[in-house]
Amino acid sequence: MKRFFQRGGAWVLGQSVLLGGVIWLAVFSHSGGFHPMIVLAGAVLLLIAAGVSLAGAVALGRNLTPFPKPADHAQLVRHGIYGVIRHPLYTSVIAAALGWGLVWQSWPAVGLAAALIPFFHAKARHEERWLRQKFPEFAGYEQRVPRFLPWFQIS
Repeated sequence: MKRFFQRGGAWVLGQSVLLGGVIWLAVFSHSGGFHPMIVLAGAVLLLIAAGVSLAGAVALGRNLTPFPKPADHAQLVRHGIYGVIRHPLYTSVIAAALGWGLVWQSWPAVGLAAALIPFFHAKARHEERWLRQKFPEFAGYEQRVPRFLPWFQIS
């Protein structure tokens, strides 16, 4: 259990609670109306999330872990989608949660999904401290590659 928290397990628990809340709110607090363009926007976000997630998982390969602290055997991945954004899996979770809320047309779920943005921003900053410690070359990489969206650098 101690190792779970040392690797950043509290962040994993936090995102699980937030995502569970988005799923629950969407199912149990949808607006009752049906607006095809909103559903379409949600479906597009879900498809984008699936593609970004798959690209991130493939690029990471054996480095894939739910924890923000890199494993001892980890290598810094800068190819594939990681050459475009530093945290594609976080981007995909945010997009999927927003898409899910939109498909269900649940404004409380969309609101909670939007709360994932500052959550993942904080988690990424925490993770990046560990990455700079483990990989000295990470500092240059983070200067060149945006955190969540291509061509949109947020510190």
